[in-house]
Amino acid sequence: MKRVHNDVGDSMRAISPQTASLVAGAFCLFGVTCADAQAYPARPISLLVAIGPGSAQDVVTRVLSTNVSRAIGQPIVITNNGGAGGAIALAQTARAKPDGYSLICNGTPMLTMLPQTRSVPYKLEDFEPIMHFGAGQYGLAVRADSGWKTLKEFVDFAKMNPGKVSVGTLAVGTFLHTAMYVIQKKEGLDWIHVPYAGGGVGTNALLGGHISAESGAAGLFQLARAGKVRLLASYGERRSKSMPDVPTLRELGYDFKLANFIMLAAPKGTPSAIVRQLDAAYHKAMDDPEFVQVMEKYETDLSYRGPDELRAYLEEMYVAYGRIAKELKIPGAPEAAK
Repeated sequence: MKRVHNDVGDSMRAISPQTASLVAGAFCLFGVTCADAQAYPARPISLLVAIGPGSAQDVVTRVLSTNVSRAIGQPIVITNNGGAGGAIALAQTARAKPDGYSLICNGTPMLTMLPQTRSVPYKLEDFEPIMHFGAGQYGLAVRADSGWKTLKEFVDFAKMNPGKVSVGTLAVGTFLHTAMYVIQKKEGLDWIHVPYAGGGVGTNALLGGHISAESGAAGLFQLARAGKVRLLASYGERRSKSMPDVPTLRELGYDFKLANFIMLAAPKGTPSAIVRQLDAAYHKAMDDPEFVQVMEKYETDLSYRGPDELRAYLEEMYVAYGRIAKELKIPGAPEAAK
């Protein structure tokens, strides 16, 4: 799979010696001496994934991190906390010691959008961006046996049946909730938002008939190909390569596109040398064929920005999403009540 630059499992096999050599060599890049690289890491690294276990983001992060840990000779211990749309995990990392041993993996909107649509105990400036390695696919799905074949049919039903349609997403103010709010605002809909702690929980609720639809991630695309759900729209700038018949929200007349990159960050104050060592190691590990394969399986495009580019992107998107939040008057956004 071709890597896109700047475009919006627990049973792992060892990576090739060539990849391990490349990753190890990366620690001597960016003006960091080999002596410094040998001093870090000297013990296991903790990586907190800001979403529940089993999601596409969780799985691909585990594969990539396992490859890196084998190459650098230290474990990368992964735990999950998807509570409050990832805000709990981000707050925990923001308070951690900035020594390179406490990292977080999160979606970029958790830093650019979430702080502007709800009260969270952290801010963008609390983190040192390391890199992003993937861009996920997201969309709106209903059960395959539902009567809705298109987004228009779904919206029309919601208009005629106020208060009877429920849409599951991550927590209030997340990017998946914002996508639904864009539709709700334009169409004047009265539907029920049902927040869940993780995408897997929401998908189970959809399959069990507890909600009408889910605004979710890559797992929905897999279920759609298996005939269990029907995708009504995707959220990216372009249609999904695996499901090219599904239109984007923008094609359907809604001014919204979701740029969600899977990124790594450290607490503010983490030494630049360590940040760049981690960036180099993870970037090199992206070349591993097994990682490329699992990214394809989970509908996630290879995409990369290093520390400086990622910081600039986050700052730019923070301004852009802030404007969206104010214009839509999303609950929790600045001036939302005016």
